[in-house]
Parts: sequence; structure tokens; C-alpha cells
Amino acid sequence: MTSPGQPAQSQPPGPAGPEAVAPPQHPMHALTTYELRDYRRQLESAIAWFDAKSPVPPARGQLQARLDAVLAEQDDRARLAAHG
Repeated sequence: MTSPGQPAQSQPPGPAGPEAVAPPQHPMHALTTYELRDYRRQLESAIAWFDAKSPVPPARGQLQARLDAVLAEQDDRARLAAHG
């Protein structure tokens, strides 16, 4: 909690392991465009963090699968917007 006159503290950007990227509270198709974008950024950040490790931990594959689902949803939305 912040007192008046103090700026609100946001989470500092940093390494994100798979536990730091919680699945969304709603199904992928129910997320807003902004929620989907933010979730994608979290996943990409976590994957980049894992890619810097040697050897790359197996959990990276789980994150990649989740990112693939996000990308597929974004592609579907773009296709619908173009032809809808």
C-alpha cells in the first residue's frame, strides 16, 4: 500500500520462470485483445530467460506450447477481422 504522494509501485520487470507466468483466468477465446497481448509478452519474456540458461530447462517447452496457443488465437482474430 502506498501513502498519498507516493507513486504506486508496479512489479519490476525481471526474469520470469514458468511459475511467474500464470495461466489466464479465462479461456483463451474470452481474453480481451490487451489481455492476450500482455500474456504473450509474459510468455516471450519467460522463454527468453530460459533460452539464456545452459542447458535450457525442460519447462521451456511448456511455455512454448502456451505461446503457440496465444499466437494461434491472435492469428484467428486477425483473420476474422480481415474477412469479417
